[in-house]
Amino acid sequence: MIEGMAQVHMTEAEVAKDFGAVLEKVQQGAEVIVERDAQPVAVIKLPEFRGRPIDECIALAKARGSHATLDEDFGKDLEDIINSHREPLTPPAWD
Repeated sequence: MIEGMAQVHMTEAEVAKDFGAVLEKVQQGAEVIVERDAQPVAVIKLPEFRGRPIDECIALAKARGSHATLDEDFGKDLEDIINSHREPLTPPAWD
């Protein structure tokens, strides 16, 4: 997180001038308040995490009786499964 820089106020023009720099500030932990005529109109910030941590997913799978392992062949196994179901999609005809 940027020290002493939890919120950054910027005009629309400043944001438009160098959006890449704005995203860099956000990635460093800043919340960018975009203003028009000194009034806030938008906030740009990192998204909130909405998933489960991997260790929680593994514990849940084990609790449900899964014996799957993520070994070095996992990716190949998954690719083989996907490729084994490559039938052409034939959607129903609609009138």
